[in-house]
Amino acid sequence: MKQDLLEVWQNLRTRTGRLGLSYLAIIMAMSIGFSIVFYNTSSRELGRQVPTPSVLRGYVTIVPKQDVPDYRGFFQQRIQEGRGDLLGKLVILNVLTLAGGAFLSYYLARRTLMPIERAMEAQSRFASDASHELRTPLAAIQTENEVALRAPDLTLKRAKELLHSNLEEVTRLRDMSDGLLHLARGDKSIELQPVWLDDIASEAMNRVIKAAQAKDISIEDAVPHLQVLGDGQSLTRALVVLLDNAIKYSAEKTTVTMSGGSHAQLGTVSVEDTGTGIAAEQLPHIFDRFYRADQARSKQQTNGYGLGLSIAKKIVEQHQGQIHVKSTLGKGSIFTIRLPLA
Repeated sequence: MKQDLLEVWQNLRTRTGRLGLSYLAIIMAMSIGFSIVFYNTSSRELGRQVPTPSVLRGYVTIVPKQDVPDYRGFFQQRIQEGRGDLLGKLVILNVLTLAGGAFLSYYLARRTLMPIERAMEAQSRFASDASHELRTPLAAIQTENEVALRAPDLTLKRAKELLHSNLEEVTRLRDMSDGLLHLARGDKSIELQPVWLDDIASEAMNRVIKAAQAKDISIEDAVPHLQVLGDGQSLTRALVVLLDNAIKYSAEKTTVTMSGGSHAQLGTVSVEDTGTGIAAEQLPHIFDRFYRADQARSKQQTNGYGLGLSIAKKIVEQHQGQIHVKSTLGKGSIFTIRLPLA
């Protein structure tokens, strides 16, 4: 893995150099072209300052010929000196442009390749995390089946238990695959239409009510009757993610609260819990794929792959909205979604 990242970095450095040279070539071509045009134009204008023979003949009729200096030669000499000075200054200007353009080209090349670099690193990290997460349930299925096959007295009860365990792992794999597919197709546009925020909250609460009852957790629904622009099914899924996390990381016989409001043409819905909370240094990473704040929540026996919040964030971004979190370790978290009002 480290070797792959090293190769990627070396390739990016090579690409940076090539792209920087391309930018530098464009800058120098423009600078040299401008210098040639400027020099030719200035030379023609300077050449026009030489007196014509007719002007000199008219001046000679007034002044005795022996008293007429060689004005034409004098002007031509001065013009040649001016052209030489102009050419020297243009050369110096192009040398300075070459030096400054080299730094500017490298900067522009790095700015251009930076998103590509981040995308490649994210792709590499994503592939590594995905393979790691897939390996765990597959290894569990393989181990259980191998142990069962080696057992000389495999009973029907034990076989059913094995099938049930395998089915649970397959279900988890299917859920993770669905999440990955949703994230992969997350850039597709969705149709935004007016939907009622309280209806979405009620539907999301109905989907997690069994998990809440299993831990004797009550859910307070205080979401107002507001209309926002969005896709009802997608927004419900995002809110289910927040409610599911709140239930997972809350103690038994506690309360999860849903609230909402409107401000500055935005409708808001918040999910607040009094669970384990998240450490401040982990907050910037909780929306990353496969990230789980294990240190903050190690005491909770929860299943998941760290895809839920990534999916929720992607859904909210598709709605031109924002998702924020406030959390205190040991006291709970508040996730807030802001969406444009209809």
